[in-house]
Amino acid sequence: MRKKTITLPNGKQVVQKASYTPLIVLLVLIFMYISIQVTQFNFTQLLTRGDQFFVMLKAMFPPKMDFLSKVWTPLFDTIKMSLLGSLIGALLAVPFAILASNNIVKNRFVSSLFKLILSFLRTLPTIVIALIATFVFGLGTMAGTVAIFIFTISYVGKLTYEQIEALDMSTFEALESMGLTRLQAFRYSVIPAILPSYLSTSLFNFEGNLRYASILGYVGAGGLGILLNEQLGWRDYGNVGTILVVLVITVGIIETISEYFRKKLQ
Repeated sequence: MRKKTITLPNGKQVVQKASYTPLIVLLVLIFMYISIQVTQFNFTQLLTRGDQFFVMLKAMFPPKMDFLSKVWTPLFDTIKMSLLGSLIGALLAVPFAILASNNIVKNRFVSSLFKLILSFLRTLPTIVIALIATFVFGLGTMAGTVAIFIFTISYVGKLTYEQIEALDMSTFEALESMGLTRLQAFRYSVIPAILPSYLSTSLFNFEGNLRYASILGYVGAGGLGILLNEQLGWRDYGNVGTILVVLVITVGIIETISEYFRKKLQ
Protein backbone atom coordinates (compact mmCIF):
# COMPACT_ATOMS: atom_id res chain seq x y z
CA MET A 1 0.00 0.00 0.00
CA ARG A 2 1.28 3.48 -0.87
CA LYS A 3 1.84 6.20 1.68
CA LYS A 4 -1.38 7.94 2.60
CA THR A 5 -1.81 11.40 4.06
CA ILE A 6 -4.47 11.63 6.79
CA THR A 7 -5.86 14.98 7.98
CA LEU A 8 -6.74 15.01 11.68
CA PRO A 9 -9.69 17.02 13.13
CA ASN A 10 -7.24 19.68 14.40
CA GLY A 11 -6.00 20.23 10.85
CA LYS A 12 -2.67 18.47 11.33
CA GLN A 13 -1.65 16.09 8.56
CA VAL A 14 -0.11 12.69 9.34
CA VAL A 15 1.54 10.46 6.77
CA GLN A 16 0.57 6.81 7.17
CA LYS A 17 3.49 4.50 6.47
CA ALA A 18 3.24 2.02 3.64
CA SER A 19 2.09 -1.45 4.66
CA TYR A 20 4.28 -4.44 3.90
CA THR A 21 1.46 -6.92 4.52
CA PRO A 22 0.65 -7.55 0.82
CA LEU A 23 4.33 -8.19 0.09
CA ILE A 24 4.66 -10.57 3.05
CA VAL A 25 1.51 -12.49 2.01
CA LEU A 26 2.83 -12.74 -1.55
CA LEU A 27 6.19 -14.08 -0.35
CA VAL A 28 4.49 -16.64 1.90
CA LEU A 29 2.35 -17.87 -1.02
CA ILE A 30 5.42 -18.10 -3.27
CA PHE A 31 7.38 -20.11 -0.71
CA MET A 32 4.35 -22.36 -0.10
CA TYR A 33 4.14 -23.06 -3.83
CA ILE A 34 7.87 -23.82 -4.01
CA SER A 35 7.58 -26.12 -0.99
CA ILE A 36 4.68 -28.02 -2.57
CA GLN A 37 6.67 -28.48 -5.78
CA VAL A 38 9.84 -29.59 -4.00
CA THR A 39 8.09 -32.04 -1.66
CA GLN A 40 5.70 -33.21 -4.41
CA PHE A 41 2.77 -32.78 -2.06
CA ASN A 42 -0.42 -33.92 -3.76
CA PHE A 43 -3.78 -32.65 -2.50
CA THR A 44 -5.65 -35.06 -4.76
CA GLN A 45 -3.86 -38.04 -3.28
CA LEU A 46 -4.54 -36.72 0.21
CA LEU A 47 -8.27 -36.56 -0.54
CA THR A 48 -8.47 -39.94 -2.30
CA ARG A 49 -6.21 -41.91 0.06
CA GLY A 50 -6.79 -40.06 3.32
CA ASP A 51 -9.60 -42.42 4.28
CA GLN A 52 -7.05 -45.26 4.62
CA PHE A 53 -5.89 -43.67 7.86
CA PHE A 54 -9.34 -44.26 9.35
CA VAL A 55 -9.35 -47.81 7.96
CA MET A 56 -6.13 -48.52 9.86
CA LEU A 57 -7.45 -46.74 12.95
CA LYS A 58 -10.59 -48.89 12.89
CA ALA A 59 -8.44 -52.04 12.63
CA MET A 60 -6.57 -51.03 15.80
CA PHE A 61 -9.69 -51.06 17.93
CA PRO A 62 -10.57 -52.87 20.00
CA PRO A 63 -6.96 -53.59 21.00
CA LYS A 64 -5.85 -57.21 21.47
CA MET A 65 -5.54 -57.49 25.23
CA ASP A 66 -3.82 -60.90 25.01
CA PHE A 67 -0.83 -59.06 23.52
CA LEU A 68 -0.53 -56.87 26.62
CA SER A 69 1.93 -59.21 28.35
CA LYS A 70 4.49 -58.61 25.58
CA VAL A 71 4.24 -54.83 25.94
CA TRP A 72 5.32 -54.39 29.57
CA THR A 73 9.04 -55.13 29.18
CA PRO A 74 9.58 -52.79 26.18
CA LEU A 75 7.46 -50.15 27.96
CA PHE A 76 9.65 -50.27 31.07
CA ASP A 77 12.74 -50.13 28.83
CA THR A 78 11.34 -46.96 27.25
CA ILE A 79 10.69 -45.39 30.65
CA LYS A 80 14.15 -46.37 31.90
CA MET A 81 15.81 -44.89 28.82
CA SER A 82 13.91 -41.63 29.24
CA LEU A 83 14.49 -41.36 32.98
CA LEU A 84 18.19 -42.24 33.00
CA GLY A 85 19.04 -40.16 29.92
CA SER A 86 17.04 -37.18 31.20
CA LEU A 87 18.50 -37.36 34.72
CA ILE A 88 22.16 -37.63 33.72
CA GLY A 89 21.72 -35.12 30.89
CA ALA A 90 20.02 -32.56 33.15
CA LEU A 91 22.80 -32.86 35.74
CA LEU A 92 25.59 -32.45 33.18
CA ALA A 93 23.72 -29.57 31.52
CA VAL A 94 24.46 -27.41 34.59
CA PRO A 95 28.25 -27.09 34.08
CA PHE A 96 27.68 -26.59 30.35
CA ALA A 97 25.20 -23.80 31.12
CA ILE A 98 27.57 -22.13 33.60
CA LEU A 99 30.49 -22.22 31.16
CA ALA A 100 28.26 -20.80 28.40
CA SER A 101 27.05 -17.84 30.49
CA ASN A 102 28.72 -14.51 29.69
CA ASN A 103 27.96 -13.02 33.08
CA ILE A 104 29.61 -15.91 34.97
CA VAL A 105 32.54 -16.78 32.69
CA LYS A 106 34.32 -13.58 31.68
CA ASN A 107 36.40 -15.33 29.02
CA ARG A 108 34.36 -14.76 25.86
CA PHE A 109 36.16 -17.55 23.99
CA VAL A 110 35.15 -20.16 26.58
CA SER A 111 31.51 -19.04 26.79
CA SER A 112 31.21 -18.80 23.00
CA LEU A 113 32.76 -22.26 22.61
CA PHE A 114 30.25 -23.90 24.95
CA LYS A 115 27.37 -22.04 23.33
CA LEU A 116 28.57 -23.38 20.00
CA ILE A 117 28.74 -26.93 21.41
CA LEU A 118 25.18 -26.69 22.74
CA SER A 119 23.95 -25.25 19.43
CA PHE A 120 25.64 -28.05 17.48
CA LEU A 121 24.10 -30.74 19.71
CA ARG A 122 20.65 -29.17 19.27
CA THR A 123 20.92 -29.39 15.49
CA LEU A 124 21.24 -33.18 15.65
CA PRO A 125 17.83 -34.92 15.68
CA THR A 126 17.47 -37.44 18.50
CA ILE A 127 16.74 -40.29 16.11
CA VAL A 128 19.95 -39.53 14.15
CA ILE A 129 21.98 -39.58 17.37
CA ALA A 130 20.33 -42.90 18.27
CA LEU A 131 21.20 -44.31 14.85
CA ILE A 132 24.86 -43.31 15.29
CA ALA A 133 24.86 -44.69 18.84
CA THR A 134 23.65 -48.10 17.62
CA PHE A 135 26.82 -48.39 15.53
CA VAL A 136 28.94 -47.48 18.57
CA PHE A 137 27.15 -49.34 21.38
CA GLY A 138 25.16 -51.90 19.40
CA LEU A 139 21.42 -52.44 19.28
CA GLY A 140 19.49 -51.95 22.50
CA THR A 141 18.56 -49.43 25.16
CA MET A 142 22.11 -48.16 25.65
CA ALA A 143 21.98 -46.37 22.28
CA GLY A 144 18.60 -44.85 23.11
CA THR A 145 19.78 -43.67 26.52
CA VAL A 146 22.84 -41.98 24.98
CA ALA A 147 20.67 -40.23 22.37
CA ILE A 148 18.29 -38.90 25.04
CA PHE A 149 21.24 -37.92 27.24
CA ILE A 150 22.83 -35.81 24.48
CA PHE A 151 19.54 -34.14 23.56
CA THR A 152 18.85 -33.32 27.22
CA ILE A 153 22.24 -31.64 27.66
CA SER A 154 21.60 -29.40 24.65
CA TYR A 155 17.98 -28.57 25.56
CA VAL A 156 18.30 -28.01 29.31
CA GLY A 157 21.76 -26.45 28.93
CA LYS A 158 20.55 -23.80 26.48
CA LEU A 159 17.51 -22.79 28.51
CA THR A 160 19.52 -22.74 31.74
CA TYR A 161 22.32 -20.51 30.45
CA GLU A 162 19.70 -18.12 29.05
CA GLN A 163 18.09 -17.98 32.49
CA ILE A 164 21.49 -17.29 34.09
CA GLU A 165 22.32 -14.50 31.63
CA ALA A 166 18.92 -12.88 32.26
CA LEU A 167 19.57 -12.59 36.02
CA ASP A 168 20.30 -9.37 37.86
CA MET A 169 23.90 -9.94 38.99
CA SER A 170 23.90 -7.26 41.68
CA THR A 171 23.51 -9.85 44.47
CA PHE A 172 26.29 -11.98 42.98
CA GLU A 173 28.62 -8.96 42.79
CA ALA A 174 27.71 -7.85 46.31
CA LEU A 175 28.60 -11.28 47.71
CA GLU A 176 31.91 -11.20 45.84
CA SER A 177 32.68 -7.76 47.28
CA MET A 178 32.09 -9.20 50.78
CA GLY A 179 34.95 -11.66 50.23
CA LEU A 180 33.11 -14.73 48.99
CA THR A 181 34.63 -16.69 46.13
CA ARG A 182 32.86 -16.80 42.75
CA LEU A 183 31.73 -20.34 43.52
CA GLN A 184 30.28 -19.32 46.88
CA ALA A 185 28.60 -16.26 45.37
CA PHE A 186 27.12 -18.47 42.64
CA ARG A 187 25.90 -20.93 45.27
CA TYR A 188 24.05 -18.31 47.34
CA SER A 189 22.77 -15.94 44.62
CA VAL A 190 22.41 -17.66 41.25
CA ILE A 191 21.34 -21.20 42.19
CA PRO A 192 18.32 -20.15 44.32
CA ALA A 193 17.18 -17.86 41.48
CA ILE A 194 17.34 -20.42 38.68
CA LEU A 195 16.56 -23.64 40.58
CA PRO A 196 12.74 -23.60 40.16
CA SER A 197 13.00 -22.87 36.43
CA TYR A 198 15.76 -25.45 36.00
CA LEU A 199 13.73 -28.19 37.69
CA SER A 200 10.61 -27.24 35.72
CA THR A 201 12.57 -27.35 32.45
CA SER A 202 14.07 -30.73 33.36
CA LEU A 203 10.65 -32.20 34.12
CA PHE A 204 9.19 -30.85 30.89
CA ASN A 205 12.16 -32.27 28.99
CA PHE A 206 11.56 -35.68 30.58
CA GLU A 207 7.97 -35.64 29.31
CA GLY A 208 9.17 -35.03 25.77
CA ASN A 209 11.93 -37.62 26.04
CA LEU A 210 9.40 -40.28 26.96
CA ARG A 211 7.61 -39.67 23.66
CA TYR A 212 10.88 -39.55 21.71
CA ALA A 213 12.05 -42.80 23.30
CA SER A 214 9.00 -44.63 22.00
CA ILE A 215 10.12 -44.17 18.39
CA LEU A 216 13.88 -44.66 18.83
CA GLY A 217 13.33 -48.39 18.45
CA TYR A 218 12.81 -47.79 14.74
CA VAL A 219 16.60 -47.50 14.44
CA GLY A 220 17.30 -50.32 16.89
CA ALA A 221 17.69 -48.20 20.03
CA GLY A 222 15.39 -50.37 22.15
CA GLY A 223 12.07 -49.74 23.85
CA LEU A 224 8.55 -49.79 22.46
CA GLY A 225 9.69 -48.58 19.05
CA ILE A 226 11.11 -51.97 18.11
CA LEU A 227 7.88 -53.74 19.00
CA LEU A 228 5.79 -51.07 17.29
CA ASN A 229 7.83 -51.25 14.10
CA GLU A 230 7.61 -55.03 14.13
CA GLN A 231 3.82 -55.13 14.48
CA LEU A 232 3.33 -52.45 11.83
CA GLY A 233 5.51 -54.47 9.47
CA TRP A 234 3.28 -57.48 10.02
CA ARG A 235 0.15 -55.33 9.56
CA ASP A 236 -1.13 -56.57 12.91
CA TYR A 237 -3.07 -53.42 13.74
CA GLY A 238 -4.80 -54.93 16.75
CA ASN A 239 -1.44 -55.32 18.47
CA VAL A 240 -0.46 -51.83 17.32
CA GLY A 241 -3.61 -50.52 18.99
CA THR A 242 -2.61 -52.22 22.25
CA ILE A 243 0.84 -50.63 22.14
CA LEU A 244 -0.56 -47.16 21.41
CA VAL A 245 -3.20 -47.36 24.16
CA VAL A 246 -0.60 -48.38 26.75
CA LEU A 247 1.76 -45.65 25.55
CA VAL A 248 -0.91 -42.93 25.62
CA ILE A 249 -2.00 -43.91 29.15
CA THR A 250 1.60 -44.03 30.39
CA VAL A 251 2.51 -40.66 28.87
CA GLY A 252 -0.70 -39.15 30.24
CA ILE A 253 0.04 -40.34 33.78
CA ILE A 254 3.63 -39.10 33.71
CA GLU A 255 2.61 -35.75 32.20
CA THR A 256 -0.03 -35.28 34.92
CA ILE A 257 2.50 -35.98 37.67
CA SER A 258 5.10 -33.76 36.01
CA GLU A 259 2.63 -30.91 35.54
CA TYR A 260 1.66 -31.12 39.23
CA PHE A 261 5.26 -30.74 40.35
CA ARG A 262 5.99 -28.00 37.80
CA LYS A 263 3.07 -25.96 39.17
CA LYS A 264 4.43 -26.42 42.67
CA LEU A 265 7.78 -25.06 41.52
CA GLN A 266 6.27 -21.85 40.08
